Amino acid sequence: MNLSSLFTILFTAIFVNNFVLRQFLGICPFLGVSKKIETSIGMGMAVTFVMTVASIITWFIQKFILKPMEIEYLQTLAFILVIASLVQFVEMAIKKTSPTLYQALGIFLPLITTNCAVLGLAILNITNGFNLIETIVHAVGAALGFTLALLLLAGIRERLELSGGNKYFQGVPAALISAAILALVFTGFVF
Repeated sequence: MNLSSLFTILFTAIFVNNFVLRQFLGICPFLGVSKKIETSIGMGMAVTFVMTVASIITWFIQKFILKPMEIEYLQTLAFILVIASLVQFVEMAIKKTSPTLYQALGIFLPLITTNCAVLGLAILNITNGFNLIETIVHAVGAALGFTLALLLLAGIRERLELSGGNKYFQGVPAALISAAILALVFTGFVF
């Protein structure tokens, strides 16, 4: 393992295999929380914490419990329990430290539990055979890519909202078209 391979994993997770724009995982919070940059930052931080810690814990569970006991068929159940516990912890922490952000995130905060990007990341780390360091780098890269996509769409949506513009190009249709254009832009990172 060298630094260049870790950088490749990080760069690939952020830009080339972006979970939202290339693999279409985590679309629900991507569209639901991307109306304002402020809430997008909060959601990005929460998802980053959950993705990183969930990847570490699930790697240890897979390596030291599921595989030695030959009960890998319980992988999805075990990973969902870890993710749900972490989301509950994040929800309590945000509610206690920032009630305004907690109100702004609303229903989308507990929905991190069902965010398929978090579960998909944990499973991809195992499937790709990453060691612990590679798992952490991949998780941070995927979370940064998720946050980047969220912030880009939030910036576009705020700009469209301020410009007024055409009444047919507002709200959900504008968000979906903007997301599609962003996804096309990210295909440019594929060599």
